[in-house]
Amino acid sequence: MFGMGLPELLVILVIVLIIFGAGKLPELGENLGKGIRNFRKATNEPDAIDVTPPKPDQQAAQPDPTHARSSGPSTPGS
Repeated sequence: MFGMGLPELLVILVIVLIIFGAGKLPELGENLGKGIRNFRKATNEPDAIDVTPPKPDQQAAQPDPTHARSSGPSTPGS
């Protein structure tokens, strides 16, 4: 596993234990697991917003609101 054996992993575990303390290790592991779970969920789910452009035949079927005909500005006195 990444060129690390049991002695290297034990040294890393002891350093983490000294830095964070025994009381914080379960909380640290829980947060790490949640982070990995959320990352996997985000990579497997489809995007919430579809940014693909519509097909050309769909564009022709939809009216363009910017080119709508208007009779000009309406004024109350004319």
